[in-house]
Amino acid sequence: MNILDPQGPIAAAQKTILIDSIGIMLAIVLPTIAAIFAFAFWFRESNPRATYQPHWAYSGRLELVVWSIPTLTIILLGGVAWIGSHQLDPARPIDGTGAPVRIQVVSLDWKWLFIYPDQRIATVNTLTVPVGSPLDLELTSGSVMNAFFIPQLGSMIYTMNGMMTRLKLRADNPGTLQGLSSHFSGDGFPNMMFDVQVVPQLEFPDWVARTAQTDRVLNAESYGKLAQQSVETATSTYRLEDPRLFHAIVTQQIPAGPGPKLTSESVQPHIGDHDVR
Repeated sequence: MNILDPQGPIAAAQKTILIDSIGIMLAIVLPTIAAIFAFAFWFRESNPRATYQPHWAYSGRLELVVWSIPTLTIILLGGVAWIGSHQLDPARPIDGTGAPVRIQVVSLDWKWLFIYPDQRIATVNTLTVPVGSPLDLELTSGSVMNAFFIPQLGSMIYTMNGMMTRLKLRADNPGTLQGLSSHFSGDGFPNMMFDVQVVPQLEFPDWVARTAQTDRVLNAESYGKLAQQSVETATSTYRLEDPRLFHAIVTQQIPAGPGPKLTSESVQPHIGDHDVR
């Protein structure tokens, strides 16, 4: 999950912004550190050339330097952030070499559900995408708020119950990447990770065909069981019975999950007879 090893155009652009921002900030940090040592060396007690000016109060040139450098730094950082935030709008379409793939993402306690409505399949804790294709992700939460993040593809984005967010990504190289939840959501949060399998364009239809042969069926009933709190250590695949299942989740036609609960009796709220007044 090395953010400095991008595998897509969004992550590559974000890496550039990160490095540029650090460089701009170092332009003021490094001279300041150097000035500290320079002043300490020059105004040491043993230096007879250092002048003592007890009545000095103001220098226009010094004020110009002190205020102009931070101002320029803020302008540069603001410009980088402003331009980058518009160019890297999560919902902004991106080009690709293959047909776009629509994927519906649902964060649960404590697992990830990926629905491919056009292919009529779904997977848990594993995301398979064709290399070079624009990925059109629609995201929501089936429980508490969470955050979806594939560091090497970029653009962390929140998932919220009753809302849908959009994210456009693209993977440029075949291989296996790692995704994770980047927002705390209870006891199983550390295990909310998923694999991202980036496969060649010609292999993606074969994967879809194999996945569609599974015996598991995803519908409102099986989704209700899947939404219960559990940590899934293995991946699983489903045939999608209702392509409007994601819409039912977003519009809360299917009730949201219970959310994280306290698991230790020692931290459960307790009121004894002696507490009642």
